[in-house]
Amino acid sequence: MSKTKKMLDPDPRVWDYETEYELGQDNIRPFGLDIHNPVFLISSILIGAFVLLALANQEASATFFGWLRPWLTSTFDWFLVLSVDAITLFCLALIVLPVGAVRIGGKDATPDYSYAGWIAMMFAAGIGIGLLFFGVLEPVYYNFSEGGGASPLGIDASAPGNEYIGVVGTIHHWGLEGWAIYAAVGLSLAIFCYNLDLPLTLRSAFYPILGERVWGWWGHLIDTLAVFATLFGLTTSLGLGAQQVAAGLYEVFGIEPSNTVIVLLIIGITVIALGSVLLGMDAGVKRLSEINMIMAVGLFVFVMLATGIGAAISRYFSVMVDYVVMLPALSNPFGREDTSFFHGWTTFYWAWWIAWSPFVGMFIARISKGRTVREFVLCALIAPTAVCALWMSTFGGAAIDLLNAGAAEGVRATVIDSYKPEGALFGFLKELPLYPIVAPIALVLIIIFFVTSSDSGSLVIDTITAGGKMDAPVVQRVFWCTLEGLVAIALLLGGGLSALQGAAVSTGIPFTLVVLIMCYCLWLALKAEHAKL
Repeated sequence: MSKTKKMLDPDPRVWDYETEYELGQDNIRPFGLDIHNPVFLISSILIGAFVLLALANQEASATFFGWLRPWLTSTFDWFLVLSVDAITLFCLALIVLPVGAVRIGGKDATPDYSYAGWIAMMFAAGIGIGLLFFGVLEPVYYNFSEGGGASPLGIDASAPGNEYIGVVGTIHHWGLEGWAIYAAVGLSLAIFCYNLDLPLTLRSAFYPILGERVWGWWGHLIDTLAVFATLFGLTTSLGLGAQQVAAGLYEVFGIEPSNTVIVLLIIGITVIALGSVLLGMDAGVKRLSEINMIMAVGLFVFVMLATGIGAAISRYFSVMVDYVVMLPALSNPFGREDTSFFHGWTTFYWAWWIAWSPFVGMFIARISKGRTVREFVLCALIAPTAVCALWMSTFGGAAIDLLNAGAAEGVRATVIDSYKPEGALFGFLKELPLYPIVAPIALVLIIIFFVTSSDSGSLVIDTITAGGKMDAPVVQRVFWCTLEGLVAIALLLGGGLSALQGAAVSTGIPFTLVVLIMCYCLWLALKAEHAKL
């Protein structure tokens, strides 16, 4: 770590954000570990206490989390939506402004990964289980559940021309604004680490406004909050994935889903994730991410062929036009009457994306050295939006078509007649040919996404709690990978889906303010870097 002058020039265009801080100087090394004091200790002790309390008081936990999520999403709706709007506009501006020419790692830096490997890892970490869990569920729910009362903006889905309004609402939640959150956090971490030679940890992004205080309790607070947001945002996805795997096991092997089965699944898949952890980034996460992408593309192509390529392409362009036209109204938090859609889904999603942002942001920062700011934002923002929209319109749109034609009884049973969201995908696949072959493939794909998320998450949390060190002892990643599984079990047993979502929202809302400040600090740093070109 460099030891030079700090911010001597009052002109922010030529500031040098350099520090006397040595990477790992606050770390302690008991039993051969290399952990940051006090971030590791505070985070692990508080999370461990949460697991014990949730498991010991399951009924009380269920009641608490059942109240917490709706209260938070209805109280802080305006703050979440306006914040995400601001983050999105900021990222779009970086594409066209001169600072977009700044290269992560400096002007001579070269990428560590090919485009295919880079995008595969970024996409697998950023979406994971979500595409498979919500691809059919969400569009169908908006169109048909609650008698259409969950429709975005209260639009009548039964009226001619509105039959895919549920798909438009889904794209809103998985498109531009969600990925902008990841891009803002990831770019901040990448610039402050690779260009400004600061530790790869959340606190580093606040050096422009906190200076050397960032290595004290202000920084401890930021990193600890990032650990909580990452862990609870991630365990929400892991819990959803475990429920969907249980549904898949019932469909493929006839194993009845139960809490015991789900707990055993979380334990088993966590063990597999530990194996990936021990293999390392290139042999573990990278290889699994590439397998993910191949299998996901294969499943997508099969569904498109089985439901009609022409219909899928026509539907895609139609819903994308509607999405762009409706985006201003969907992004407005005031005067909304579609409370089921807005509070039940949108505000939860924004809190969940923000809770995931330290995890995904740090992960994509680690793999993005050598890319320009413009290249980074385009690939982390525009491309995933287009791909997510294509997936959701193909799966969700085809499910809507089948329901309107009087088919898809499996989807109707799990989404409309009774809310069992983990069964929606398999209910849809039953309507297509080769189900006995396709269902096991989908099940394996869910498991691999599950493993990739757990492995990537443990990597990120370990980096934060090791003070920004990227080569900490592997046993520390094993510890965090294990703790993720325990938290997912505690939340599922202590309230199920409501507990998972409540935990994500409760950490996502305070972290929203952190992300907003990070955007301001990133802007200062980019201006300083551009002045050096």
